[in-house]
Amino acid sequence: MRTILNLGDQALNTSTTTRAAADTAACHEPHSEPSEEGRLRVALVGNPNVGKSVLFNRLTGRYVTVSNYPGTSVAVTRGHAHVGVHDAEILDTPGAYALVPGTEEERVTQDVLLDGVCDVLVHVVDAKNLPRSLPFTLQLLECGRPLVLVLNMMDELRSLDLIIDVPALEERLGIPVVPMVAIHGDGMEHLHTVLSDVVSMPVPSPVSYGNGIGTAMDRVEAALQAEYPVSTRALSSLLLQGDPGARERIEAGEPDGGAEVARVVDEATRALGGPGVYRTAFERQRVASELLEEVFRSPAKQKKRRGERLGRWLARPMTGLPILFLILYVGLYQFVGVFGAGTLVDLIEGPLFESRINPFFETLFQGIPWESVRGLFVGEYGMLTLGIRYAVAIILPVVGSFFLFFSILEDSGYFPRLALLVDRAFKRIGLSGRAVIPIVLGFACDTMATMVTRTLETKRERVLSTLLLALAIPCSAQLGVILAILSGHGMALGVWALSLLGTFMVIGYLSARLLPGETASFHMELPPMRLPRPGNVMVKTYSRMQWYFLEVLPLFLLASIMLWALDLTGMLRVVEGILTPVVSALGLPAETSTIFLLGFFRRDYGAAGLFDLNQQGLLDVVQLTVAAVTLTLFVPCVAQFLMMVKERGWKTATGMFLLITPLAFGVGAFLNVSLRWIGW
Repeated sequence: MRTILNLGDQALNTSTTTRAAADTAACHEPHSEPSEEGRLRVALVGNPNVGKSVLFNRLTGRYVTVSNYPGTSVAVTRGHAHVGVHDAEILDTPGAYALVPGTEEERVTQDVLLDGVCDVLVHVVDAKNLPRSLPFTLQLLECGRPLVLVLNMMDELRSLDLIIDVPALEERLGIPVVPMVAIHGDGMEHLHTVLSDVVSMPVPSPVSYGNGIGTAMDRVEAALQAEYPVSTRALSSLLLQGDPGARERIEAGEPDGGAEVARVVDEATRALGGPGVYRTAFERQRVASELLEEVFRSPAKQKKRRGERLGRWLARPMTGLPILFLILYVGLYQFVGVFGAGTLVDLIEGPLFESRINPFFETLFQGIPWESVRGLFVGEYGMLTLGIRYAVAIILPVVGSFFLFFSILEDSGYFPRLALLVDRAFKRIGLSGRAVIPIVLGFACDTMATMVTRTLETKRERVLSTLLLALAIPCSAQLGVILAILSGHGMALGVWALSLLGTFMVIGYLSARLLPGETASFHMELPPMRLPRPGNVMVKTYSRMQWYFLEVLPLFLLASIMLWALDLTGMLRVVEGILTPVVSALGLPAETSTIFLLGFFRRDYGAAGLFDLNQQGLLDVVQLTVAAVTLTLFVPCVAQFLMMVKERGWKTATGMFLLITPLAFGVGAFLNVSLRWIGW
């Protein structure tokens, strides 16, 4: 296998300086095995939606949520694998398109590469989109680490009659190239063989660029005096492109704070006659195009991808909006609301809990002579008869049906089309289509969605999306329970939905006008539309249900203990007394004050309390509608509020809390007066 490239109109070793020559010579030395605990560190790098997480799962046997949209891998995920004789640590990095970051995800990936935390790079690409990914491969060649190129989704490449000459690509790049279909495990044995030998592999040579780019890189590289965990070639390339991350490292590492390097970069940039970032990108693309002419062949008439027409329909307002409403009706209302929160909850709660489990617990603890102690376990606020019943009989069926519905849409590739569909509407409230990711995730769990807002490009967009998540996006359990409660009242369901949508749009519009800044630009990778794979969907659903249940059960038990303690000490009546004037202003009975207390602790716990009140027949249709709207708009639960503090800071999170509380009750009071006035 050759390690010398001649992809541009110059040879590789163009440097005329001693320092650059020494670095180039060092590039060809075999990479030594990591000394720290003898563990090999392998970083999976690549664009979003190319199968990095699937490959991670195959290598480590550990499940990570695999999404058909960018934005889920916020931080680097780690796992362990045995690769030949090596005990390896595998790092699944967030999706990135280049070494120069444009998003928070790409910045995290750049940190992994520039800080030298990995010994081997595995660049995972979508084989059919090799022309788009190859410039990134050329960038990774500059990092001074052994590199393996994985051509994933080879089955889709073949279905389009595209051909990649893998041996020729290996020879031209000077690195191993592994064709794969990761989701089926095809090519895993080949990859294991390559990775087991990677320690003895020579570090690949970087590409030599023409049109003055190579000379400019040489000049900057020669000015670097300090030692860095990444190659000086990669740093010189990033400095010419004006990358802040590289500049910070130079300022911290160079003896003079990087002043001399900055001067050389300015001179080299002026010599190029244009911005370094564009000149470098154009030259890298030119080199990649020359290589592709030799190794990548496509038929004269390109085949249409399966589902391509459907994908276009989903992204166009004329057809996409009716399809979206159909999906919401069938998926959310019928499947999650009617089936999950209705049929499944009725099957589990009545025949199982009310008839068997709760009576068993009451009999079991009947021997405890102290009624107050017995009430901790069974009774109105007992951990077993209330906490476990809420978690298992009411919340888990709803969450499970929602996660199944969510996983089917996710695996099909629908969410990126949804982002395109809503981009124009979102821009009116200061968001871009990219914000559809945390907003949709909010219907699963608002706490998780608040964390994912960090992937948005601007601080303004992150603040706006956090506010709207806390205000008007119900989590899956709350959504499912409310849909089930209102399913028998079509008008009430419509009022609830319009109230949420109206509040979302009005507060979003006003907030966007008050917060300074511009709306971020929007671009997103569109994966092909696929039939969801049942195995993949079920694994995702099970994993999310397991995560949710393990998180929610302890909190439900803790909430039951708190209610028991408040009831025992008489404080619950005090709290209810404080809230009684507020709920009275909403036209609600005093008993509803408890559900707002529960809703602050956990949104889904509050929804379960509303379910109980409805079952007891304590609410008429107007009260039910007002309670559902107010509870949905009510303050974020404790877990979400703490995540808001972590992501946005105490001041911003507290300000949102203080805004949402009166707003929720104000909307509820207005709705109560309006509905009574029209004679509901």
